[in-house]
Amino acid sequence: MRATVQQNKLFEAWNAKKMGVGSNLTREQIAHYQLHKVRQTIKLAYGNSPFYRKLLKNFVSKEINCMEDLQQFPFTTADHIREQARQFLCVSQSDISRIVTLNSSGTTGEAKRIYFTDFDQELTIDFFQQGMSTFLERGDRVLILLPGERVGSVGDLLIKALERAGMVPILHGLVQNIPKTVEFMTQARIDSLVGIPTQVLALARYGEMTKKTIQLKSALLSTDHVPDAIIQELVRVWGCQVFEHYGMTEMGLGGGLDCETHKGYHLREADLYFEIVDQRGIPVPDGQEGEVVFTTLTRQGMPFIRYRTGDLSRFLPDPCSCGTILKRLERIIKRKDGLIFLKSDTFFTMSDLDEKIFAVDRVIDYTVTVDSLQQATQLTVSVWLLGQSNEAAERALWDALYRVPALVQARQAGQLSVSIKIIYSKDTFFPSASKRRIMELKDS
Repeated sequence: MRATVQQNKLFEAWNAKKMGVGSNLTREQIAHYQLHKVRQTIKLAYGNSPFYRKLLKNFVSKEINCMEDLQQFPFTTADHIREQARQFLCVSQSDISRIVTLNSSGTTGEAKRIYFTDFDQELTIDFFQQGMSTFLERGDRVLILLPGERVGSVGDLLIKALERAGMVPILHGLVQNIPKTVEFMTQARIDSLVGIPTQVLALARYGEMTKKTIQLKSALLSTDHVPDAIIQELVRVWGCQVFEHYGMTEMGLGGGLDCETHKGYHLREADLYFEIVDQRGIPVPDGQEGEVVFTTLTRQGMPFIRYRTGDLSRFLPDPCSCGTILKRLERIIKRKDGLIFLKSDTFFTMSDLDEKIFAVDRVIDYTVTVDSLQQATQLTVSVWLLGQSNEAAERALWDALYRVPALVQARQAGQLSVSIKIIYSKDTFFPSASKRRIMELKDS
Protein backbone atom coordinates (compact mmCIF):
# COMPACT_ATOMS: atom_id res chain seq x y z
CA MET A 1 0.00 0.00 0.00
CA ARG A 2 1.55 3.28 -1.06
CA ALA A 3 -0.34 5.86 0.94
CA THR A 4 2.14 8.41 2.29
CA VAL A 5 2.23 11.44 4.55
CA GLN A 6 2.63 13.51 1.39
CA GLN A 7 -0.61 12.11 -0.03
CA ASN A 8 -2.47 12.90 3.19
CA LYS A 9 -1.10 16.44 3.13
CA LEU A 10 -2.81 16.76 -0.26
CA PHE A 11 -6.15 16.64 1.55
CA GLU A 12 -5.00 19.45 3.82
CA ALA A 13 -3.77 21.42 0.80
CA TRP A 14 -7.15 20.95 -0.88
CA ASN A 15 -8.90 22.37 2.19
CA ALA A 16 -6.45 25.27 2.23
CA LYS A 17 -7.07 26.03 -1.44
CA LYS A 18 -10.83 26.08 -0.88
CA MET A 19 -10.26 28.46 2.02
CA GLY A 20 -8.21 30.76 -0.19
CA VAL A 21 -5.05 30.55 1.92
CA GLY A 22 -1.50 29.36 1.28
CA SER A 23 -0.11 25.89 1.68
CA ASN A 24 0.94 26.41 5.32
CA LEU A 25 -2.55 26.14 6.77
CA THR A 26 -3.02 27.20 10.41
CA ARG A 27 -5.85 26.72 12.89
CA GLU A 28 -6.24 30.50 13.02
CA GLN A 29 -6.82 30.62 9.24
CA ILE A 30 -9.35 27.80 9.48
CA ALA A 31 -11.24 29.60 12.28
CA HIS A 32 -11.28 32.88 10.32
CA TYR A 33 -12.58 31.14 7.19
CA GLN A 34 -15.23 29.15 9.04
CA LEU A 35 -16.47 32.26 10.87
CA HIS A 36 -16.93 34.03 7.54
CA LYS A 37 -18.71 31.03 6.01
CA VAL A 38 -21.00 30.51 9.01
CA ARG A 39 -22.13 34.13 8.73
CA GLN A 40 -22.81 33.60 5.02
CA THR A 41 -24.75 30.39 5.69
CA ILE A 42 -26.95 32.03 8.32
CA LYS A 43 -27.64 34.94 5.98
CA LEU A 44 -28.48 32.55 3.12
CA ALA A 45 -30.73 30.38 5.27
CA TYR A 46 -32.59 33.21 7.00
CA GLY A 47 -33.10 35.09 3.76
CA ASN A 48 -34.29 32.17 1.62
CA SER A 49 -35.44 29.22 3.74
CA PRO A 50 -38.96 29.41 5.25
CA PHE A 51 -37.89 26.93 7.93
CA TYR A 52 -34.85 28.89 9.04
CA ARG A 53 -36.63 32.23 8.76
CA LYS A 54 -38.97 30.98 11.47
CA LEU A 55 -36.37 29.10 13.53
CA LEU A 56 -33.85 31.95 13.56
CA LYS A 57 -36.17 34.94 13.90
CA ASN A 58 -35.09 35.58 17.50
CA PHE A 59 -31.43 34.85 16.84
CA VAL A 60 -30.47 36.38 13.52
CA SER A 61 -29.84 39.79 15.08
CA LYS A 62 -27.16 38.33 17.34
CA GLU A 63 -23.62 39.13 16.27
CA ILE A 64 -21.26 36.26 15.51
CA ASN A 65 -17.80 37.55 16.36
CA CYS A 66 -16.26 34.14 16.96
CA MET A 67 -17.24 30.53 16.41
CA GLU A 68 -18.31 30.20 20.06
CA ASP A 69 -21.12 32.69 19.35
CA LEU A 70 -22.77 30.05 17.17
CA GLN A 71 -23.62 28.22 20.40
CA GLN A 72 -26.43 30.75 20.95
CA PHE A 73 -28.26 29.43 17.89
CA PRO A 74 -30.83 26.60 18.01
CA PHE A 75 -30.21 23.09 16.74
CA THR A 76 -31.62 21.51 13.60
CA THR A 77 -32.90 17.95 14.10
CA ALA A 78 -33.77 14.95 11.96
CA ASP A 79 -37.44 15.41 12.88
CA HIS A 80 -37.32 18.93 11.45
CA ILE A 81 -36.24 17.44 8.12
CA ARG A 82 -38.86 14.69 8.23
CA GLU A 83 -41.63 17.18 8.90
CA GLN A 84 -40.55 20.21 6.85
CA ALA A 85 -37.94 19.17 4.28
CA ARG A 86 -39.12 21.49 1.50
CA GLN A 87 -39.19 24.43 3.89
CA PHE A 88 -35.40 24.13 4.21
CA LEU A 89 -34.83 24.96 0.54
CA CYS A 90 -32.97 28.16 -0.31
CA VAL A 91 -33.49 27.74 -4.06
CA SER A 92 -36.45 27.03 -6.30
CA GLN A 93 -37.53 23.43 -6.84
CA SER A 94 -36.35 23.68 -10.45
CA ASP A 95 -32.77 24.18 -9.23
CA ILE A 96 -32.81 20.86 -7.39
CA SER A 97 -31.14 18.09 -9.38
CA ARG A 98 -31.18 15.27 -6.83
CA ILE A 99 -33.48 14.23 -3.97
CA VAL A 100 -32.39 11.46 -1.62
CA THR A 101 -35.07 9.76 0.47
CA LEU A 102 -33.91 8.22 3.74
CA ASN A 103 -36.28 5.84 5.47
CA SER A 104 -35.60 5.77 9.19
CA SER A 105 -36.95 4.87 12.58
CA GLY A 106 -37.49 8.44 13.69
CA THR A 107 -40.18 9.51 16.11
CA THR A 108 -42.56 10.52 13.34
CA GLY A 109 -42.04 7.41 11.24
CA GLU A 110 -41.67 9.61 8.16
CA ALA A 111 -38.78 9.54 5.71
CA LYS A 112 -36.18 12.28 5.46
CA ARG A 113 -35.69 13.94 2.09
CA ILE A 114 -32.41 15.67 1.36
CA TYR A 115 -32.19 18.03 -1.61
CA PHE A 116 -29.11 18.83 -3.71
CA THR A 117 -28.37 21.30 -6.49
CA ASP A 118 -25.78 20.60 -9.19
CA PHE A 119 -23.39 22.80 -7.23
CA ASP A 120 -23.97 20.79 -4.05
CA GLN A 121 -23.25 17.53 -5.85
CA GLU A 122 -20.12 19.04 -7.34
CA LEU A 123 -18.91 19.64 -3.78
CA THR A 124 -19.31 15.91 -3.11
CA ILE A 125 -17.47 14.90 -6.29
CA ASP A 126 -14.61 17.22 -5.38
CA PHE A 127 -14.39 15.76 -1.87
CA PHE A 128 -14.50 12.19 -3.19
CA GLN A 129 -11.73 12.97 -5.67
CA GLN A 130 -9.44 14.36 -2.99
CA GLY A 131 -10.30 11.64 -0.49
CA MET A 132 -9.64 8.76 -2.87
CA SER A 133 -6.36 10.36 -3.96
CA THR A 134 -5.00 10.00 -0.42
CA PHE A 135 -4.61 6.23 -0.80
CA LEU A 136 -4.89 5.53 -4.55
CA GLU A 137 -2.66 6.33 -7.51
CA ARG A 138 -3.39 7.24 -11.10
CA GLY A 139 -4.31 4.17 -13.12
CA ASP A 140 -5.57 2.16 -10.13
CA ARG A 141 -8.63 0.04 -10.91
CA VAL A 142 -11.38 0.55 -8.34
CA LEU A 143 -14.38 -1.75 -7.95
CA ILE A 144 -17.48 0.15 -6.78
CA LEU A 145 -19.85 -2.05 -4.78
CA LEU A 146 -22.43 0.72 -4.33
CA PRO A 147 -25.47 1.82 -6.35
CA GLY A 148 -24.37 3.88 -9.33
CA GLU A 149 -26.85 3.44 -12.16
CA ARG A 150 -28.80 6.62 -11.43
CA VAL A 151 -27.34 10.04 -12.16
CA GLY A 152 -26.36 11.68 -8.89
CA SER A 153 -26.28 8.44 -6.89
CA VAL A 154 -23.31 7.79 -4.62
CA GLY A 155 -21.74 5.38 -7.12
CA ASP A 156 -22.22 7.81 -9.99
CA LEU A 157 -20.56 10.64 -8.04
CA LEU A 158 -17.70 8.33 -7.10
CA ILE A 159 -17.21 7.33 -10.75
CA LYS A 160 -16.90 10.99 -11.74
CA ALA A 161 -14.46 11.63 -8.90
CA LEU A 162 -12.23 8.67 -9.76
CA GLU A 163 -12.15 9.56 -13.44
CA ARG A 164 -11.05 13.11 -12.62
CA ALA A 165 -8.27 11.69 -10.45
CA GLY A 166 -7.01 9.52 -13.31
CA MET A 167 -8.21 6.23 -11.85
CA VAL A 168 -10.32 3.52 -13.47
CA PRO A 169 -13.75 3.09 -11.84
CA ILE A 170 -15.51 -0.23 -12.35
CA LEU A 171 -19.16 -0.06 -11.35
CA HIS A 172 -20.52 -3.32 -9.99
CA GLY A 173 -23.35 -2.19 -7.74
CA LEU A 174 -24.45 -3.84 -4.51
CA VAL A 175 -23.40 -7.45 -3.99
CA GLN A 176 -26.33 -9.71 -4.87
CA ASN A 177 -24.47 -12.90 -5.77
CA ILE A 178 -21.35 -13.58 -3.73
CA PRO A 179 -19.79 -16.27 -6.00
CA LYS A 180 -20.25 -14.17 -9.16
CA THR A 181 -18.77 -11.08 -7.54
CA VAL A 182 -15.79 -13.02 -6.19
CA GLU A 183 -15.22 -14.58 -9.61
CA PHE A 184 -15.38 -11.15 -11.23
CA MET A 185 -12.82 -9.83 -8.74
CA THR A 186 -10.38 -12.62 -9.61
CA GLN A 187 -10.55 -11.73 -13.31
CA ALA A 188 -10.84 -7.92 -13.35
CA ARG A 189 -7.39 -7.07 -11.93
CA ILE A 190 -8.84 -4.93 -9.15
CA ASP A 191 -6.46 -2.72 -7.15
CA SER A 192 -9.01 -1.41 -4.67
CA LEU A 193 -12.70 -1.52 -3.85
CA VAL A 194 -15.35 0.60 -2.16
CA GLY A 195 -18.19 -1.18 -0.42
CA ILE A 196 -20.42 -1.88 2.57
CA PRO A 197 -18.57 -3.53 5.48
CA THR A 198 -20.62 -6.73 5.79
CA GLN A 199 -20.84 -7.24 2.03
CA VAL A 200 -17.08 -6.87 1.65
CA LEU A 201 -16.52 -9.25 4.58
CA ALA A 202 -18.73 -11.85 2.87
CA LEU A 203 -16.63 -11.58 -0.30
CA ALA A 204 -13.38 -12.04 1.62
CA ARG A 205 -14.60 -15.04 3.59
CA TYR A 206 -16.23 -16.72 0.61
CA GLY A 207 -13.11 -16.16 -1.49
CA GLU A 208 -10.95 -17.73 1.20
CA MET A 209 -13.35 -20.65 1.69
CA THR A 210 -13.35 -21.42 -2.04
CA LYS A 211 -9.60 -20.73 -2.38
CA LYS A 212 -10.00 -17.82 -4.80
CA THR A 213 -6.93 -15.61 -5.07
CA ILE A 214 -7.75 -11.91 -4.79
CA GLN A 215 -4.96 -9.36 -4.54
CA LEU A 216 -5.95 -5.90 -3.35
CA LYS A 217 -3.89 -2.91 -2.32
CA SER A 218 -6.70 -1.28 -0.39
CA ALA A 219 -10.38 -1.26 0.50
CA LEU A 220 -12.60 1.64 1.55
CA LEU A 221 -15.57 0.73 3.74
CA SER A 222 -18.50 3.10 3.88
CA THR A 223 -22.25 3.63 4.50
CA ASP A 224 -22.30 1.87 7.90
CA HIS A 225 -20.32 1.38 11.11
CA VAL A 226 -17.04 -0.47 10.46
CA PRO A 227 -16.18 -3.00 13.19
CA ASP A 228 -12.52 -3.60 14.00
CA ALA A 229 -13.26 -7.32 13.65
CA ILE A 230 -14.13 -6.83 9.97
CA ILE A 231 -11.08 -4.67 9.34
CA GLN A 232 -8.78 -7.26 10.91
CA GLU A 233 -10.33 -10.06 8.86
CA LEU A 234 -9.92 -8.17 5.56
CA VAL A 235 -6.30 -7.42 6.42
CA ARG A 236 -5.72 -11.09 7.26
CA VAL A 237 -7.42 -12.51 4.16
CA TRP A 238 -6.40 -9.98 1.53
CA GLY A 239 -3.31 -8.40 3.08
CA CYS A 240 -4.56 -4.94 2.12
CA GLN A 241 -4.96 -1.68 3.99
CA VAL A 242 -8.53 -0.90 5.02
CA PHE A 243 -9.73 2.69 5.15
CA GLU A 244 -12.90 4.19 6.57
CA HIS A 245 -15.01 7.11 5.47
CA TYR A 246 -17.26 9.13 7.78
CA GLY A 247 -20.26 10.82 6.31
CA MET A 248 -24.01 10.93 5.98
CA THR A 249 -26.36 12.14 3.29
CA GLU A 250 -27.09 15.30 5.26
CA MET A 251 -23.37 16.19 5.10
CA GLY A 252 -23.32 15.78 1.34
CA LEU A 253 -22.12 12.17 1.79
CA GLY A 254 -18.72 13.12 3.15
CA GLY A 255 -17.59 14.49 6.50
CA GLY A 256 -14.14 13.08 7.07
CA LEU A 257 -11.70 10.39 6.09
CA ASP A 258 -9.21 7.95 7.50
CA CYS A 259 -5.47 8.19 6.88
CA GLU A 260 -2.82 5.46 6.92
CA THR A 261 -2.43 5.77 10.70
CA HIS A 262 -6.09 4.66 11.08
CA LYS A 263 -6.63 6.77 14.19
CA GLY A 264 -9.72 8.83 13.46
CA TYR A 265 -11.26 10.87 10.67
CA HIS A 266 -9.64 14.03 9.31
CA LEU A 267 -12.51 16.46 8.85
CA ARG A 268 -13.68 18.28 5.74
CA GLU A 269 -13.28 21.67 7.38
CA ALA A 270 -13.60 23.77 4.23
CA ASP A 271 -17.20 22.60 3.77
CA LEU A 272 -18.37 21.71 7.28
CA TYR A 273 -18.03 23.09 10.79
CA PHE A 274 -18.21 20.46 13.54
CA GLU A 275 -19.11 20.65 17.22
CA ILE A 276 -19.39 18.03 19.98
CA VAL A 277 -22.17 18.69 22.51
CA ASP A 278 -23.33 17.00 25.70
CA GLN A 279 -26.87 15.84 26.49
CA ARG A 280 -27.85 19.42 27.33
CA GLY A 281 -26.59 20.66 23.98
CA ILE A 282 -23.57 22.42 25.49
CA PRO A 283 -20.24 22.05 23.61
CA VAL A 284 -17.67 19.92 25.44
CA PRO A 285 -13.86 20.24 25.52
CA ASP A 286 -11.73 18.34 23.03
CA GLY A 287 -11.26 14.78 24.22
CA GLN A 288 -14.70 14.53 25.84
CA GLU A 289 -17.40 12.42 24.21
CA GLY A 290 -20.69 13.87 23.05
CA GLU A 291 -23.00 14.13 20.07
CA VAL A 292 -21.58 15.20 16.71
CA VAL A 293 -23.18 18.40 15.39
CA PHE A 294 -22.34 20.08 12.09
CA THR A 295 -23.09 23.24 10.11
CA THR A 296 -22.73 23.33 6.33
CA LEU A 297 -20.46 26.11 5.07
CA THR A 298 -20.81 25.87 1.28
CA ARG A 299 -24.15 24.15 0.60
CA GLN A 300 -26.57 26.14 -1.57
CA GLY A 301 -29.79 24.18 -1.93
CA MET A 302 -30.45 22.84 1.57
CA PRO A 303 -28.02 24.22 4.16
CA PHE A 304 -28.04 22.95 7.73
CA ILE A 305 -27.25 24.96 10.85
CA ARG A 306 -26.17 23.02 13.94
CA TYR A 307 -27.59 19.69 12.76
CA ARG A 308 -27.64 17.01 15.45
CA THR A 309 -26.40 13.79 13.86
CA GLY A 310 -27.10 11.35 16.70
CA ASP A 311 -23.54 10.02 16.34
CA LEU A 312 -21.43 9.88 19.51
CA SER A 313 -17.73 10.69 19.32
CA ARG A 314 -15.06 13.14 20.47
CA PHE A 315 -12.43 15.41 18.99
CA LEU A 316 -8.96 13.89 19.41
CA PRO A 317 -6.78 16.62 20.95
CA ASP A 318 -3.36 15.22 20.05
CA PRO A 319 -1.90 15.84 16.57
CA CYS A 320 -2.09 12.95 14.11
CA SER A 321 1.27 11.42 13.23
CA CYS A 322 0.46 11.88 9.53
CA GLY A 323 1.21 15.58 10.07
CA THR A 324 -2.06 17.25 9.09
CA ILE A 325 -3.41 20.21 11.04
CA LEU A 326 -7.02 19.32 10.22
CA LYS A 327 -9.25 18.50 13.17
CA ARG A 328 -9.60 14.81 13.95
CA LEU A 329 -12.77 12.98 15.01
CA GLU A 330 -12.59 9.65 16.83
CA ARG A 331 -14.09 6.71 14.94
CA ILE A 332 -17.87 6.52 15.27
CA ILE A 333 -18.87 3.32 17.05
CA LYS A 334 -22.23 4.22 18.60
CA ARG A 335 -25.28 6.43 18.29
CA LYS A 336 -27.60 8.02 20.83
CA ASP A 337 -30.49 5.90 19.60
CA GLY A 338 -28.34 2.76 19.54
CA LEU A 339 -27.87 2.37 23.30
CA ILE A 340 -29.93 -0.65 24.39
CA PHE A 341 -30.67 -0.52 28.11
CA LEU A 342 -31.37 -3.74 30.00
CA LYS A 343 -33.34 -4.22 33.21
CA SER A 344 -30.05 -4.47 35.12
CA ASP A 345 -29.42 -0.78 34.31
CA THR A 346 -26.61 -1.70 31.97
CA PHE A 347 -26.57 -1.11 28.25
CA PHE A 348 -24.92 -2.46 25.14
CA THR A 349 -24.60 -1.33 21.53
CA MET A 350 -24.45 -2.88 18.08
CA SER A 351 -20.72 -2.22 18.16
CA ASP A 352 -20.32 -4.37 21.29
CA LEU A 353 -21.92 -7.30 19.46
CA ASP A 354 -20.11 -6.60 16.19
CA GLU A 355 -16.65 -6.99 17.67
CA LYS A 356 -17.50 -10.35 19.20
CA ILE A 357 -19.74 -11.90 16.51
CA PHE A 358 -17.80 -10.87 13.39
CA ALA A 359 -14.62 -12.28 14.96
CA VAL A 360 -16.17 -15.77 14.67
CA ASP A 361 -15.02 -17.66 11.57
CA ARG A 362 -17.44 -17.87 8.60
CA VAL A 363 -19.91 -15.27 9.98
CA ILE A 364 -21.05 -12.90 7.22
CA ASP A 365 -24.00 -11.12 8.82
CA TYR A 366 -26.41 -11.18 11.72
CA THR A 367 -29.54 -9.49 13.05
CA VAL A 368 -30.57 -8.98 16.66
CA THR A 369 -33.90 -8.38 18.36
CA VAL A 370 -34.38 -7.31 21.97
CA ASP A 371 -37.81 -8.01 23.50
CA SER A 372 -38.17 -6.04 26.73
CA LEU A 373 -41.89 -6.75 27.09
CA GLN A 374 -41.26 -10.04 28.94
CA GLN A 375 -40.34 -10.40 32.61
CA ALA A 376 -36.83 -11.31 31.52
CA THR A 377 -35.54 -9.49 28.45
CA GLN A 378 -35.25 -11.83 25.46
CA LEU A 379 -32.26 -11.37 23.15
CA THR A 380 -32.58 -13.19 19.81
CA VAL A 381 -29.61 -13.28 17.45
CA SER A 382 -29.89 -14.66 13.91
CA VAL A 383 -26.48 -15.36 12.40
CA TRP A 384 -25.60 -16.23 8.80
CA LEU A 385 -22.63 -18.56 8.40
CA LEU A 386 -20.92 -19.62 5.18
CA GLY A 387 -20.66 -23.32 4.46
CA GLN A 388 -22.23 -26.28 6.19
CA SER A 389 -23.07 -27.10 9.81
CA ASN A 390 -20.13 -26.21 12.04
CA GLU A 391 -20.30 -27.09 15.75
CA ALA A 392 -17.10 -25.20 16.52
CA ALA A 393 -18.55 -22.01 15.05
CA GLU A 394 -21.77 -22.49 17.01
CA ARG A 395 -19.84 -22.84 20.27
CA ALA A 396 -17.75 -19.81 19.35
CA LEU A 397 -20.91 -17.73 18.85
CA TRP A 398 -22.21 -18.58 22.32
CA ASP A 399 -18.80 -17.78 23.79
CA ALA A 400 -18.77 -14.49 21.87
CA LEU A 401 -22.10 -13.32 23.25
CA TYR A 402 -21.11 -14.19 26.79
CA ARG A 403 -18.05 -11.98 26.51
CA VAL A 404 -20.24 -8.85 26.23
CA PRO A 405 -20.17 -7.48 29.82
CA ALA A 406 -23.71 -6.03 29.84
CA LEU A 407 -25.17 -9.35 28.67
CA VAL A 408 -23.21 -11.31 31.27
CA GLN A 409 -24.37 -9.03 34.08
CA ALA A 410 -28.03 -9.13 33.03
CA ARG A 411 -27.97 -12.90 32.57
CA GLN A 412 -26.39 -13.48 35.99
CA ALA A 413 -29.14 -11.34 37.51
CA GLY A 414 -31.76 -13.54 35.86
CA GLN A 415 -32.97 -10.60 33.77
CA LEU A 416 -31.91 -11.82 30.32
CA SER A 417 -32.36 -14.92 28.21
CA VAL A 418 -30.48 -15.42 24.95
CA SER A 419 -31.26 -17.50 21.89
CA ILE A 420 -29.19 -17.93 18.73
CA LYS A 421 -30.54 -18.96 15.35
CA ILE A 422 -27.88 -20.04 12.86
CA ILE A 423 -28.58 -20.04 9.14
CA TYR A 424 -26.04 -21.80 6.93
CA SER A 425 -25.57 -20.44 3.45
CA LYS A 426 -23.25 -21.68 0.73
CA ASP A 427 -23.80 -18.71 -1.56
CA THR A 428 -27.49 -17.84 -1.79
CA PHE A 429 -27.51 -15.26 1.01
CA PHE A 430 -25.91 -11.86 0.74
CA PRO A 431 -25.71 -9.23 3.51
CA SER A 432 -28.21 -6.39 3.43
CA ALA A 433 -27.18 -2.98 2.15
CA SER A 434 -29.25 -1.24 4.84
CA LYS A 435 -27.70 0.24 7.96
CA ARG A 436 -27.68 -2.41 10.65
CA ARG A 437 -29.64 -1.67 13.82
CA ILE A 438 -30.87 -3.56 16.83
CA MET A 439 -34.62 -4.11 16.65
CA GLU A 440 -36.07 -3.28 20.03
CA LEU A 441 -39.52 -4.31 21.26
CA LYS A 442 -40.61 -2.36 24.33
CA ASP A 443 -43.47 -0.38 25.82
CA SER A 444 -44.09 2.84 23.91
